[in-house]
Amino acid sequence: MSGPTVTKDDILKASAGMLQKQLYVVFTTPTNGLGPVMENIEEHLKFQVDLEQRGIMLGAGPFWADDEHTWNGEGMVIIRADSLEHARQIAETDPMHSSGARSFTVRPWLLNEGRITVEVNFSTGRHAVS
Repeated sequence: MSGPTVTKDDILKASAGMLQKQLYVVFTTPTNGLGPVMENIEEHLKFQVDLEQRGIMLGAGPFWADDEHTWNGEGMVIIRADSLEHARQIAETDPMHSSGARSFTVRPWLLNEGRITVEVNFSTGRHAVS
């Protein structure tokens, strides 16, 4: 790719007034098939819920295969951390990673645009997130 070097400061300046929330995305991939992944899935999900309850995780979930039906064991977790190194430390403690069932990559991600809608109907107790 050719062209000018674009820095974080350039992006922050261009997106001034937007959310500019620094987050970290953990991309996770099986290392040796789905057997080890499924052996660790229960502890992994408990770990994820703990991250959520402590306010560390924004969201997480699996990537479906292109048929939108099959799962090959890949997933993504979006976390709040103080730095890239801190995000890596959090990811390393995931039982899926510490067991060796999956490997991971962490990327810094700046959340600027988007929308979430939460609807609560008090009379019926129904709720929706979109």
